[in-house]
Amino acid sequence: MTNALPLPEFAHERVEAVTGRRSGLFIAVALHSSVLGSALGGARLWTYPHWSDALGDALRLSAAMTLKNAAAGLDAGGGKSVIGLPEGTMLDADRRRAAFLDLGDVVESLGGLYRTAEDVGSTTDDMLVVSERTAHVVGLPDAVGGSGEPAGPTSLGVYASLVATLERAVGSGDVRGRRITVAGLGQVGSRLAERLAAEGAVLTVTDVNPAKRALAATLGASWVEPGEAHLIAADLFVPAGIGGVLTEDVIDALDARAVCGPANNPLAERSGADRLAARGILYAPDFVVNAGGVIYLDLEAKQLGSRETIMRRVAGIGDTLRRVFDEAEARGVTPLAAAEGLAGERLRTGASADALV
Repeated sequence: MTNALPLPEFAHERVEAVTGRRSGLFIAVALHSSVLGSALGGARLWTYPHWSDALGDALRLSAAMTLKNAAAGLDAGGGKSVIGLPEGTMLDADRRRAAFLDLGDVVESLGGLYRTAEDVGSTTDDMLVVSERTAHVVGLPDAVGGSGEPAGPTSLGVYASLVATLERAVGSGDVRGRRITVAGLGQVGSRLAERLAAEGAVLTVTDVNPAKRALAATLGASWVEPGEAHLIAADLFVPAGIGGVLTEDVIDALDARAVCGPANNPLAERSGADRLAARGILYAPDFVVNAGGVIYLDLEAKQLGSRETIMRRVAGIGDTLRRVFDEAEARGVTPLAAAEGLAGERLRTGASADALV
């Protein structure tokens, strides 16, 4: 689970944690860095055992957004917001609306240093509610002239990354006949599974929601229980759910040649990257792979090119990942260390540095 992940070193510029005056819910907005510009990162609505777990999630995710936005070549810093639900809490429509109005107030209090968007558990309609309290929100519904749901661009970037990873791991980016396990069938995971099935991949899928079995049947994919997905022999393991799934035990038992997926923070410990490398399993860093959505949202909001041009930029994530793999090989380090180094260089030199995408 996400709340089991270790906390990053505290280097955040600003963190706001409040009890929403309308909803009574814990809300955290973490601004990690604005070095490259106004921070951009989604608003997660999730259930946590304790408010401190929700705060920790905001701290981790915002730090990851700094790396993601830098590696994606965006003039945007890193931030994240979290609305924490106590265990067993079910939101009715009124309280959900209240929660996102409360979030809008907190975002507004940062004066434009942070822009929010939809994320796990939230929707473009929720962002429309946020927009009643602040202008610092992106990804509003298409119906009101917004950029809409970013899951499509995210899945496009992940697909381009899958191709690049297969090229490096097995010698060809062609997915036909490749054994691919998709662990998580949310908006991005489902899109990936559908495309991979259409292109002839041999799919195994899983999700914590057993109702997703119906999608597996439609796609002709094998279904496996979530705790067993990593045991299935695969060319590619695709973590597409909540973070922290790649624990030491899972890595030691993982039967795959490579790992590449849209999940944020899939490594339970940073040392997992070294553990994967020691087993000869290629790892594609998550913050490079899953940047399609944030690229799309940032460039759309700033009107930096047509939608077609922006989607070509998203597809360029595959080339970014190839550069990361080349850098890792040249330096004798893991792809994670290489990606962090490339993003870190851009953060040190500022927005004038060459973009990775």
